[in-house]
Amino acid sequence: MSALEAVVGLTYLVAAATFVMGLHLMRSPATARTGNLLSAAGMASAILATVALVGCGEHFYVTGTGWAVLIAGTAVGSVAGAWGARRVKMTAMPQLVSLFNAVGGGAAALIAFPELLHQFEFMERLGADYSALPVSVLLFVGLDLLIGSITFTGSLIAAGKLQGWVSGAPISFPGSRLLMIASGLLGLGSVVWLIVSPGVAPMLVLTAASLAFGVLMVLPIGGADMPVVVSLLNAFTGLAVAMSGFVVGSDILIVAGGLVGASGTILTKLMADAMNRSVLSIMVGGFGTGDAPAGAAAASGGEVRRTDPDDVALRLAYASKVIIVPGYGLAAAQAQREAGELGKALTDRGVTVYYAIHPVAGRMPGHMNVLLAEADVPYPQLLEMEDVNPEFATCDVALVVGANDVTNPAARRQGNAISGMPILDVDKAKSIVVIKRSMGHGYAGLENELYTDSKTGMLFADAKKGLGQILAALKEYAA
Repeated sequence: MSALEAVVGLTYLVAAATFVMGLHLMRSPATARTGNLLSAAGMASAILATVALVGCGEHFYVTGTGWAVLIAGTAVGSVAGAWGARRVKMTAMPQLVSLFNAVGGGAAALIAFPELLHQFEFMERLGADYSALPVSVLLFVGLDLLIGSITFTGSLIAAGKLQGWVSGAPISFPGSRLLMIASGLLGLGSVVWLIVSPGVAPMLVLTAASLAFGVLMVLPIGGADMPVVVSLLNAFTGLAVAMSGFVVGSDILIVAGGLVGASGTILTKLMADAMNRSVLSIMVGGFGTGDAPAGAAAASGGEVRRTDPDDVALRLAYASKVIIVPGYGLAAAQAQREAGELGKALTDRGVTVYYAIHPVAGRMPGHMNVLLAEADVPYPQLLEMEDVNPEFATCDVALVVGANDVTNPAARRQGNAISGMPILDVDKAKSIVVIKRSMGHGYAGLENELYTDSKTGMLFADAKKGLGQILAALKEYAA
């Protein structure tokens, strides 16, 4: 082993350690930024070490054209990443994550394809048959193409659904299920075909079938399930990267991909548990969607009591404990700053303020935490469901902003679409205010029984406008 190879190996080891430490730090909003920077530094060092090994190592060489490609790719990727990170709105972060998943899966698949072609060329030079290639090589190439291609198209469809370019409602057509199953079986069969009879034909069939499966898998999934889908596709990305590491013999790719795959799998399970559904049931199809006219009565037969910003501000002004419950309505209206300002105004008046974070609030895991952190909401005020639920019983006012299914008491009963789903115990608060644009129900297609609770007042308004009006009225009382 040369000195350069020893240094590169040590760099890979340090980079792997930074990945693990970075993931650990990302568990808390207070340390997530540090963890992200640490992981980014580790990846940058791994990339530089790889370039040095490939360009200057004893067993590798890069031509002038090769260096141009490396430099151009690094420059374009760096500029695109920096531009995207700075320009994207926090409400659009789920779409960006989905695009990153697509890029990761697609890149992994692109690694496998030319690598196997190179192996074929090498075998031809030796005058040997392709079948002489080790099964381990062919297996990892096949899995890389399978998982990477599924991740690529599946993530693109998920990003389209989140962005609104593709309908967020479940999309299917006659025979779509059978076509999805057929494409999946064809993809798996092509992996076996590639191992038994290596060649370009099984590679092409495998790639085409996997790309089709990715599209057909995500299209019938509803928007409410996108947090779980994003997590699952993130795990797929990690697995594809790990497979590409086995293909090219890169330890750092195996470690990085394994970490992403493991963390994504754990997060997917946690998200599914938070919805009281299995991952399989989510992948089979999502909730339906629908809308009811503004101000309509709930299905339970109760009546809706309207309120106005002045009344809400008065309740908040005389409260000792307020819990703000953010939902997708807050994210869609980009009202995180108004929510943060309202919380600060109440805190300044001596009111105890918490923000109740349901695991599937928003459009991806941690989405609501990131939005509120961007609005400078103090980290100690962000409470997860298991921590905040006991607080509702002693809460004077629960202010629900755009959350629906995650606050619906119907989840405690059997026989409906959200039965058994863990919810925020908003109905246990002494007084409840819900800010919504209309009485439209959530992705589960159920009327929210919270809205007809005798303690609930409905403020029909856009989240940003409604919170702004409440804040203005509160300041008048303070004056």
